[in-house]
This record gives sequence, structure tokens and C-alpha cells, in this order.
Amino acid sequence: MKRSANISDPSVFLLLAILGILAAGGFILFHVLRTDPIDEALVEKQVINILFVFEGDEKPLGSYVLMYSPGNNRAAAISIPGDVGKIIRSINKVDRIDSAYNPKNTGNFISEVENLLEIEIGYSVVFEWEKLGKIVDLMEGVELFIPQAVEVYEEVPVLFPSGNTLLDGDKARQYIRFELAGEEPEQAYLRRERFFLGFLKSLGEKHGRLDNPQMAAAFYPLLKTDMNRRTRERLFDALSALDISRISIQPVAGNYREVSGQDLLIPYYDGTVIKDIVRQAQRSLSQESPALVERVFTVEVLNGTSTNGLASRTAELIRGFRYDVVSTGNADRNNYEKTEIIDRTGIEDVLSVFADTIKCQNIRYESKISEMDEGPIARNLDYKADFTLIIGKDFNGRVVTGN
Repeated sequence: MKRSANISDPSVFLLLAILGILAAGGFILFHVLRTDPIDEALVEKQVINILFVFEGDEKPLGSYVLMYSPGNNRAAAISIPGDVGKIIRSINKVDRIDSAYNPKNTGNFISEVENLLEIEIGYSVVFEWEKLGKIVDLMEGVELFIPQAVEVYEEVPVLFPSGNTLLDGDKARQYIRFELAGEEPEQAYLRRERFFLGFLKSLGEKHGRLDNPQMAAAFYPLLKTDMNRRTRERLFDALSALDISRISIQPVAGNYREVSGQDLLIPYYDGTVIKDIVRQAQRSLSQESPALVERVFTVEVLNGTSTNGLASRTAELIRGFRYDVVSTGNADRNNYEKTEIIDRTGIEDVLSVFADTIKCQNIRYESKISEMDEGPIARNLDYKADFTLIIGKDFNGRVVTGN
């Protein structure tokens, strides 16, 4: 009779032991050899997109996508007001973007932000209302410049002096939450944008304190994030070297409209403008030359058509792409058939980025750099702007058509 295998047989025990050792060794080898996504992004110098959310009453008081470029240690940010109106895919109707927010599972909200900006968000960090004060106090406060003093004497007084002010945890929570009677929504969002940048600055300046194990043990559990400990520490260490004063923050802009009984901020041109702004910001952040990343280029906008106010409206569009519009006016005539860009920078990459903002291919070059200028990016002071944009009949208010 054939003898069946018995678990008490020594050979069976030996086989099981060998298999266990091989499985454990494979598991360890997998975790040693695999590349952490943050390591790959930092080494490959890919732009990393991080969503920061400050909660209040289980809804975002402020949401910001920080686009960080390890290649040149630069960043740009997009501010996402909670009342941005878009089609919320889970309910298939237009609603506030923050209606998709669930504090217990932020996946749907992150997905809506990705759809709005047409990017992939690699990481997210949520600062819960109950814990924000403790976080700020562990950072020894957040320093802000408050342009105008606030004095509101109500049941709970709201008092903030003008000038540089250090906010402790309680004051920080009050600052990002209060709203003044009769003020436009943009003013509250602007305050929160200011706080976000101040918060990042304080976090970078105090980051060294997190090398203390006790400090790290008190600080990191206060964050709600999808990052593991190693990724979080690597990313925060990289962000601590950012020069916050050079970060540009661009809000999602649009017009307020009443939709289903509520005022919603509908992004310009069905959201194509903010997508283009994000695309251009990421492209600029990827530039290897720090001078090209840091410099804000100037634009003169001239109306070459008979449509009144077109230069002013186009100037607002161009400013959204982080250009400094130094002047607007009428062109030498009002019958330009084709929109035209006059380039005085002599930098092909910069020109390409600017022309792409309005899809213009009609370029005229006047790159006459003075012998006194140092390098190709120095602007000839004989000229009014780096670019002159002459609007023609082929411009539909957003882009050039019929190229």
C-alpha cells in the first residue's frame, strides 16, 4: 500500500521550512529592490503634484495643488475655491467641487481636482480642523504679512493687526475661517492663499526640528495623508528647501453664475483656461535654466480690430498665465486679419510657451539685444515689453482660429 504524506514526517517539516525561508527572502528582496515613487520622481526630476487641504466643518476651507520641480527646486501653486462649479461625475450634474469632498475618503474629491486641472495628483495632505492649531503650535506659529488691520467686535472678536504678524494655532484657525460682512468671496480665498504660503514657509523653516524623534512622533500623526512615513519624510525634506517668496499661486478664475439656486464660480471657457495655465506652469517648471523659470516676462496688448474693450479682456487672460501686462491700447489700425506676436526676447523656448497660450503661429522678430546687456534674457530697455500682442480678426477672445 502507498504511504500518504504525514505532516509529522521530518522531510515534510524540512520542505516547509525551506519554502518559508524562500518566501521571507523574496519578500525582503522585493522591498529592498523596489523603487519608491518619490525616489524615482526626485531622481528623474519629474514635476510632483501635491494636494494640500485645510478642513473646516468637514469641508475644504482651502485646497491647493503645489506643483514642485526637483530639477530646479521651484514650485507653482493652484488655488481651488470650494465654490468652483463643474460636472461632478458621481452625481452627473453641475455642483460645487467641494460637494465631492468626504473627510473619510477624499478619493472622489482628488479625482474631481485632477479632472478640473487635467493632471495627476501624486500625493495629498489634509489638515483637519481639530488638529490644525496643534500643528501650527508645533511649528512655533505661522508668520504672515497682513496688509490691512482687521477689527470686528462681535460675540467672538476678530482682531488682526496690520504688518508682519505671527499667528499661533488658535489665531491661525481664526484667520483662515473668518469672513467679513459684504466682502467678495475672492477676498476670503485670497487670505487663505496667503496663509497657505505662510504655512509652507514656516514648515520649511522649522523642518529641521522634525529630525528630533520626539518632535516627529508628535507632528506627523497629526497629518492625514496617503503617503507612507518614508515618502512623507523624503518629500517634506525636499520641500523645506523651497524659496516660498518665489512661488506663484494662481486661483481658478471664472464668472459667478446661478445654477440650481446657488452661485457657482464657472471657470473661464469651460475650464480650458485653467488647464492651459497648469500645462504652461508645468512646462515652465521643467525648464533647466533658473533664469527662465524665475523671470516674469512683459507683454503689450494692442487691439487691431474694431471690437471695443478686446485689449483689456485679453490682458486679463494673459495675466492669468503669469505674464506682466505693462500696457494695453489700440494698434496702428483696426483691420488686422491675423493676430500677430512681436518677439523681443530672442529665446525660442520662451516664445514658444507664450505663443501657445493663445495658439498663435504668426510671429515677427525684433530681437535686438543691446551690447550692454548680459546674456540672451536681458531685455533691451529701448522696447516697451518682451512681447507685443496685436489682436486680429482671427482671435475669438481665447485663442487664434484658422492658423
